[in-house]
Formats: sequence, structure tokens, C-alpha cells
Amino acid sequence: MSVRHPIIAVTGASGAGRESVRFVFDRLFRREGITAAYVAGESFHRFDRAEFKAAEADAAASGNPHFSHFGPDANLFDEQERLYRDYGQTGTGRRRHYLHGDEDGRRLGYPELGAGQFTPWEDLPQDTDLMLYEGLHGVVRGDGFDLGKHVDLKIGMVPIVNLEWIQKVHRDTAKRGYSREAVMDRILHRMHDYTHYILPQFKHSDINFQHVPVVDTSEPFIARDIPAVDERVVVIRFRKPEEMGVDFPLLLRKIAGSWMTRRNTLVVPGGKRELAKELILTPILRRLMDRRAEVRGAA
Repeated sequence: MSVRHPIIAVTGASGAGRESVRFVFDRLFRREGITAAYVAGESFHRFDRAEFKAAEADAAASGNPHFSHFGPDANLFDEQERLYRDYGQTGTGRRRHYLHGDEDGRRLGYPELGAGQFTPWEDLPQDTDLMLYEGLHGVVRGDGFDLGKHVDLKIGMVPIVNLEWIQKVHRDTAKRGYSREAVMDRILHRMHDYTHYILPQFKHSDINFQHVPVVDTSEPFIARDIPAVDERVVVIRFRKPEEMGVDFPLLLRKIAGSWMTRRNTLVVPGGKRELAKELILTPILRRLMDRRAEVRGAA
């Protein structure tokens, strides 16, 4: 890692709350006068939507039951690692955008492209202070790749699995038109890659934010609604709190209803999650930028 051009990675499955962390960072960047380069994990999927369906069918026909967006066969981890390495060393690199809807193409200046396609590769903006990655594979490791070694701040967004499944069932049935049975099949189909490539990342996170419901979620596939924010607590685990300078007494005073369960673990009410993120991430971000200034000044 090099703090000359810092990299922050926010990792987790869709629906895990990654976007909420990005919104917190957006506020902090504006307040601290920081210019960020943003990279979405979908940039490094190997296939667009139509190509993925064809590749998935080919994999099934060849006897591979585990092909999914979670695994290396469907992703360009070498390109993502090259971006991390290039940005860390030079502050430059290349990205592209995955279009979730037709309006995304128009917004990005590619009206000819539709949902499920990629924009062309492009250079990152010039003269940014840091890079923020948000996606499935922020610090993924495997045979021939180790993205985490390039990242200066690793953040994991980790709902417990029943909550994750409830959120996926509700999203995919309401917004994507899938049946409940089809969503269940998709979850089971991805389980091999989920356990081998998604879950292992969280043991390397500097901070994990884990949403835990305090209502019954014992049968996620028939849950009638998603537990509300006030029906959750957030378990926040710091891998090395001493090195990060985490001020637990301050956090306990500032966040009403919070408590500690272990020497490196803070629990906060769901309704206080945004406040907790700001209080935790602000001093860490400032130290990261101070170190960046020291490295650049010494060069």
C-alpha cells in the first residue's frame, strides 16, 4: 500500500448498505475538501447482461454448477488489481460504467447504450486525492490475485445472512420481476462462490458494519417485510482499533444507546448508524489524508 494515493474499498453484497457508506463519504469529502475518484464494482464484471446469460448456460452445459457473478470466472480481477496498483502508485487508472437502466446511458453521455451494457473504458479524473471503490470484491483474494494488499482502508458491509436473503427476495421480486422460487434458486446457485470469494473478505476488513435484526427473521423466504432500521442494531468490529486510534469512550458518549460487547466491538441502535459512521470515519479519513500529505511532502 502507498498513502501517496490512498484507496478505500467498501465491500459487500448488493443490499448490504454499501451505498449508505458512500453517502457518508460524500458528505465527509465535501466537508474536508477532498476530491475522490469513484469506482463501482460492476465495472469489472467480465460479461454484460446478455453475455452473462450465455456464459452461464455454457457453464451449466459443461458441468459447472457454480458459475456466478461472485466468482473469478465472471470477473476481471486482474484489471481491478491493475487499477489499484496504478492508482496507488500514480493516481491514475482506467474504469468503465455498468448501466443498470437506459437512463444511466443518457446521463453518462452514451444514449446509444442500454441497460445491461458497459460504457467504454476511460481514464479516471485527474488530480484526485483518493479513490473510493464500492462493490462485491473490494479486497478479494484467490489464486493469483490479492486486491486487499493495495487498499489503505477496508470496510465491510455485512448483514447477517437471513437479513441479506430477505432483502434480496424483496428487491428481486418487487423491482426485477423474479418469482420467489427463482430468487431462492439463484441464492443456492451462488452459495459456493459466496462462501469462497465474498465471505472471506470480511476477516480482512479494517471495519465491519453488520446489521442484525431484533425481530424474527428465522424463515427469510416467507418474510412479509424487511426489518426496519429501528428493528436492527449494527455491530461494528474494528480489526486493530489501537492502530486506528478508535476512541471508544467518545463513541459511547456521543451515540445514545450504544454499548461494547468485546474490546474491539461496538453495538449501536439502527437509527444511530449514520451518526456512528460519521464519528468513526471522520478521524480515520483525516489521518489518512495527513499521512498522504507527509508522504508527498517527503518525496
